[in-house]
Amino acid sequence: MKTIESQVYAFSKNNEPCATVQPGEVLKFKTLDCFSNKITGEDVTMADLDYGYDVANPAAGPVFVEGAEVGDVLVVDIYDIEVASEGTISTDDHCGPLFETTGYRTKKITISDGMADFNGVKFPIDPMIGVIGTAPDGDDVIDGYVGNHGGNMDNKLITKGARLYFPVRVPGALLQMGDVHATMGDGEVCGTGIEIPACITVRVQLVKDFELNWPVLETHDRWYVNACAQEYNEALVNASKELQRLLMRVTGWDGVETYMYMSVQSDVEVSQGCKPCEVPLSLRFGTPKLPQFPPLVVQP
Repeated sequence: MKTIESQVYAFSKNNEPCATVQPGEVLKFKTLDCFSNKITGEDVTMADLDYGYDVANPAAGPVFVEGAEVGDVLVVDIYDIEVASEGTISTDDHCGPLFETTGYRTKKITISDGMADFNGVKFPIDPMIGVIGTAPDGDDVIDGYVGNHGGNMDNKLITKGARLYFPVRVPGALLQMGDVHATMGDGEVCGTGIEIPACITVRVQLVKDFELNWPVLETHDRWYVNACAQEYNEALVNASKELQRLLMRVTGWDGVETYMYMSVQSDVEVSQGCKPCEVPLSLRFGTPKLPQFPPLVVQP
């Protein structure tokens, strides 16, 4: 099994691959936390970091997948996420709905036997991947941002057992991932979850020549389109159009019937919305699996 340890700070078609893998191969990504492991104690805050391009949200990779061509879909199965024994929550003075009353503070969180300890309140962890995706075919996108290539989706459902589908926009796809959270609430309102170093085990596969405009997440019982924009309404339109298109393809329903079905059976959930910082809002639009129809995305 290949282990991926190189770190990059942007999704870019110009990133040099650190490894080449075959479809069907299993590999391990060793990731830093979103602060590049630079917050070493509670006396260190985000104010002490030059939290810019070369510090924020490092991702392990990128990996070149043999045979991945523009117009294909890269399939990533999350086999396992192993986290360190300590994580970090940190605030700043310009992020989240309560930013005007929030200064800089850091809290270290102990992880033991699958439980996090916050001031004596213990709760189970559910490790998830915040940053994951493929390279865009246009300008570079720093790892802290999100787009139709993936990136900082901060979708708390990207956990062990999930499957992701990404559009391939450059040869080899150039997969990278990082920004693991031991746990995170929808919205990530203060700007961080329990940020933590991790080892992620995945399998990569390909679907040839399939149109996908936004990343799709598959869980055991639902499909989710992941989309984003600076404002909620635009992000919702982006996700709705893609979910409608995919549902129409497999059901044969027209656009209006599909729209009606989405309204009564599908849910819009905000993944990351720690406004007013400049990072786009990330949301997911999920719909139940329909066993009487083919899968929403062609299977590898």
